[in-house]
Amino acid sequence: MSAELKIGEVLLKLVIILVAAKLFGWLAEKLKQPSVLGELIAGVLLGPSLFNLINPYEPTLLFSILHFLGEIGVILLLFQVGLESNVYQLLKSGLTSTLVAIIGVVAPVLLGVGFAMGFMKITSFNVALLIGATLAATSVGITMRVLSDMKKTNSEEGKIILGAAVIDDILGLIILSVIAGLVEGGTHGSASLVSIIGLNTLYSVVFLVVSIWVGIKYSPLIYKWGKQMKIGRTFVVSSFIFMLILSAIADYIGLATIVGAFAAGLVFERLEEKEHYEERIKPVANIFVPIFFIVAGLYLDVGALAQKGIVPIVIALTIIAILGKWVAGLGAVGKKVSKNAIGIGMIPRGEVGLIFAAFGLSYGLLTKNLYSALVIVVMLTTLIAPPLLVKVMKNVKGGGKIPEGEQIF
Repeated sequence: MSAELKIGEVLLKLVIILVAAKLFGWLAEKLKQPSVLGELIAGVLLGPSLFNLINPYEPTLLFSILHFLGEIGVILLLFQVGLESNVYQLLKSGLTSTLVAIIGVVAPVLLGVGFAMGFMKITSFNVALLIGATLAATSVGITMRVLSDMKKTNSEEGKIILGAAVIDDILGLIILSVIAGLVEGGTHGSASLVSIIGLNTLYSVVFLVVSIWVGIKYSPLIYKWGKQMKIGRTFVVSSFIFMLILSAIADYIGLATIVGAFAAGLVFERLEEKEHYEERIKPVANIFVPIFFIVAGLYLDVGALAQKGIVPIVIALTIIAILGKWVAGLGAVGKKVSKNAIGIGMIPRGEVGLIFAAFGLSYGLLTKNLYSALVIVVMLTTLIAPPLLVKVMKNVKGGGKIPEGEQIF
């Protein structure tokens, strides 16, 4: 990794990324598509597929910086989603979201493992499980950006999708930690599996419950202290710091940073100054969030499709990835909601799928060809889902503010 990167080069690439994101986002909106789709396409064009201005497969200091900025973007996005959500409403959708999440994880994993071992002739269960797990990881960032653009995050479908995506993310990371434990420990013992699964589940539940409870109880004091100390831009600074703290804690205990950011958003949603936080944080998010989607698009190298045997695998895995998540909508039993919209909302894999694929490559579980196939599948689901979701969500009612009388704490 080069240590001689000039700051001017970073700034120039950042200018190109932001201009491309805004231009293609604007074009997408003109074509009545979500801006996120345009940003993803801009990333594909800037990456190895065409101009090759930024190559994510080369470990350069430049890409590390851009990747970090993109991570800040997705953290801000999930913080915004949390601000637009409501703990009470999410709990009301809890059982439904849990069922949707479980179906949305089990179906792709079983289909993925079966295809890998049956048709791809993969003999290693760890490799087959990693393929299935990669197909099971929903990207809450992609879906929530579309719903946010359409002002549908507070629709019944939006709340179920959000709750399911968070649970789905936790379940996916538990599976990933199980694979890591098996690879590092070299054991298939049932005691080891139970221990790994139990600890990760416990960490996840405890983190979400404790962070939200403690945050809601003490965040007014933090805000009051910030005002008394006359800290400039209190709304932005205090919320940003709190968001980073919860994201860092989530990362340290093995969860995705976006889970911590979402929890932080739920905490600040309970404050009377909620609207001020939403208004002040939006300009910051408008800079960093597009960087995340550009970086996600960079990973799609169309040239990988020319490799022998890749196309049939990509087609089959993409079908499995779509069907495996679409059936998750059937988990909304007894709810007067669009099961089609919920299923489609769970389709994007995005950054979580890329994390899984990168893990497999770094641990030697995936060959470069298989890694390329999985990355293409991840990006195809990311590109396919937004326009489909826009189409089905147009007829969905709801999305306004939460009634003031509905309280839980």
